[in-house]
Amino acid sequence: MKKFLLFALSALLYTTAQAGGLMTNTNYHIAFDRMMARGATFDIDAIYSNPAGLVWGHEGWQVSFNWQIPTQNRDIETFIPNFLGSGTDFSKKYVGKASAPFVPGFFASYHKNRWAVGAMIGIVGSGGFVKYDEGVPMFTVPVMAKLAAGGAMPNAYNLDAQMKGKQYIYGFQANFAYKITDWLSASAGLRANYYDGYYRGHVTATHKGNGLELVGLQLDCDQRGWGFCPIIGVDFHKGRWTVAARYEFRSKLNIPNTTNVLTVGSMGKTTDVKALADEIGNEATVQALSGSLGSMAQSVGAFLPGEKTRYDMPSLLSVAVGYEFMPNLRATLEYHFFDDKCAKMSNDRQKELTHGTHEILAGIEWDINKTFTVSAGGQRTDYGLSDGYQTHTSFACDSYSFGLGGAANITEHLRLNVGYFMTLYSDYTKESANYCGMPFPGKDTFSRTNRVFGIGVDYKF
Repeated sequence: MKKFLLFALSALLYTTAQAGGLMTNTNYHIAFDRMMARGATFDIDAIYSNPAGLVWGHEGWQVSFNWQIPTQNRDIETFIPNFLGSGTDFSKKYVGKASAPFVPGFFASYHKNRWAVGAMIGIVGSGGFVKYDEGVPMFTVPVMAKLAAGGAMPNAYNLDAQMKGKQYIYGFQANFAYKITDWLSASAGLRANYYDGYYRGHVTATHKGNGLELVGLQLDCDQRGWGFCPIIGVDFHKGRWTVAARYEFRSKLNIPNTTNVLTVGSMGKTTDVKALADEIGNEATVQALSGSLGSMAQSVGAFLPGEKTRYDMPSLLSVAVGYEFMPNLRATLEYHFFDDKCAKMSNDRQKELTHGTHEILAGIEWDINKTFTVSAGGQRTDYGLSDGYQTHTSFACDSYSFGLGGAANITEHLRLNVGYFMTLYSDYTKESANYCGMPFPGKDTFSRTNRVFGIGVDYKF
């Protein structure tokens, strides 16, 4: 039983160690929600999308405040034939409810003659909470299998499992832009990225007859830390044409643990793994566990106090071409490349990707009159996914996104923006001959949904 408990604990920790994924957000301003392709803009959201373009925009001060409300689901549908040799199939949908009830973004800039400065604060990576009320199969299925190997079938116990996590990367960015000629400008900037996350999880199996706890696992770990990335940009603007590019360097995020709880229980007895590490040190604790866990002891060690996990934000190349058909009608075509394969993740998971992320965006904007503007756009995202990359706690699905909305000039100085976009994901199916390291086959279908409503105000002084 001790060997089983340590195995189950390592499975839980290995699951949580994989949390993270493709880390970068691009929607900070409502203009993105309603148009998507914003890489050639001169409006205030150029602080992020086209910092070199600020020198072609409003002269003087301007500020913008935006808030967005996303709703998401991240579901896993599991199928295991002839589960535990029972002659019946195991089929279950694990529903992951993701939420971020308030996603703010703040922008401010000042432009005079040939130069401009700008700053923004926003959630530049991840952003939200996810909760699985019945856990995830990566640690519930091994627990059920090991209990069955010890003679306890599912009808003999109650299984209580839950998995939840939080990941926010807050960005604080400042840029300086200068108009080199009447048609060419350049910019340089820096963004500080602050990672704030946690992992909470438990699984308990209690005997239905006598209430004895057969298994008890508990994890509570916080992670916080800083990273920085320089940003450079150029903008060519002549006549109706705008061609802009920016490059964000990789931000190294090596995040230390604050381990609050790390325990394993059996037959009413609890072993405090965190306390053991505090007493004899992390390295000795891993060595003490390695006899039972083998290489999986390193996964346990990854969540001991002070240990670090990589959550790098990848470098980003953005290139956009904008064209003004008429003074009141303009369109933009844009390309993004995120070099995810060179941005380190826990356990070098980035090596499982077949390529970095490619995005193609297109958008159009029409000023109906001096008061009202409408816009629409779309985006295609290809992550370069593989079976080795997908895990139960961090998975991605290629997608198409569509946005629409409008703006209204309330006064000469005040503009209201409203936008809505939705993302259509392609389900990803992963089959394994040894499901979750167990000696039986299984299949997972990963699916996601995403809808975002946003509203914001821009003010020009």
